[in-house]
Amino acid sequence: MITTTGLTKIYRSAQSRGREVTALDGVDLHVREGEVFGVVGQSGAGKSSLIRCVNLLERPTSGTVIVDGQDLTALAGRGRRAGKELRRARSSIGMVFQHFNLLSSRTVRDNVELPLEILGVAGRERTRRALELLELVGLADKAKAYPAQLSGGQKQRVGIARALTGNPKVLLSDEATSALDPETTRSILQLLRDLNQRLGLTVLLITHEMEVVKTICDSAALMREGRIVESGTVGELLATPGSQLAQELFPVGGTASGPGRTVLDVTFHGAAATQPVISQLARTYNIDISILGAAMDTVGGRQIGRMRIELPGAYEDNVVPIGFLREQGLQAEVVDDTDTDTDSDAVATVPARSAALVKEDAT
Repeated sequence: MITTTGLTKIYRSAQSRGREVTALDGVDLHVREGEVFGVVGQSGAGKSSLIRCVNLLERPTSGTVIVDGQDLTALAGRGRRAGKELRRARSSIGMVFQHFNLLSSRTVRDNVELPLEILGVAGRERTRRALELLELVGLADKAKAYPAQLSGGQKQRVGIARALTGNPKVLLSDEATSALDPETTRSILQLLRDLNQRLGLTVLLITHEMEVVKTICDSAALMREGRIVESGTVGELLATPGSQLAQELFPVGGTASGPGRTVLDVTFHGAAATQPVISQLARTYNIDISILGAAMDTVGGRQIGRMRIELPGAYEDNVVPIGFLREQGLQAEVVDDTDTDTDSDAVATVPARSAALVKEDAT
């Protein structure tokens, strides 16, 4: 549904004597139809520039943006006719902003009607559509209220309703929950997921919060310094050895209790996440296993997580047990002691425990 190829955005400042800042550096991104895709990264990574280039609020310096099979970059800056086609193409892309961008002098209903008013839609049809959307986002009783009378979460629901006025196929979310408290954030994310499923919307959101990715995203990409350094479905990322996103989504720590030990990072997903694989390993090979850290959660209705365990003996002594874990469909990576988190508290050696019972981060 959304594809960017070689997308570059360079900002030039006349005040700084022509100094250039590269916000996007050859970004290749592919978002499939009907999925919720999260782009995560720290401030300055280029996330906002990316999402604004997708709907051409910012015109890329180079590269292409294709949305629903149409090359938007080919329409930019090519005369009046191409400009009309670009505006038409943009109508299938809704945008939700971080700070709501509501007009304080207009009622909730009037704020939702604004895009339709600009497009010249008749008053009665505008009102019908606005009330329909307010019902959809759970604010039917707030139609005559003003933004100052709403909570932050309610304001964002108005922003979402406004973004849906043109029956878009794609919804872009620019840090839509970063100004909200945790409980309100969860409700807004649930609303976005419901809209994704009910309306068949493709949702592209940017965030700096890993919890947002875990809560709502089917796929994700990690941005750093204007580049996509890693992307894929959440399941694929968790199954990828050395995945930075997997480590940040499900961080675990812990160091070897002494020399001559093998430390493993084990990733659980799919059916294996609910099986007592670790206790089976201990019984089968009669070994004590230390659980150094664990992080498990439910993502997309499935239990997913990572665990750091310690096996007695060197790697050569544990080839068969490690093979057993991999045969059960788990990703098992040997941790180099030099890469372990020295600040994490060690967990005492315990008899093997079911991975399905480890619900909280043990670090």
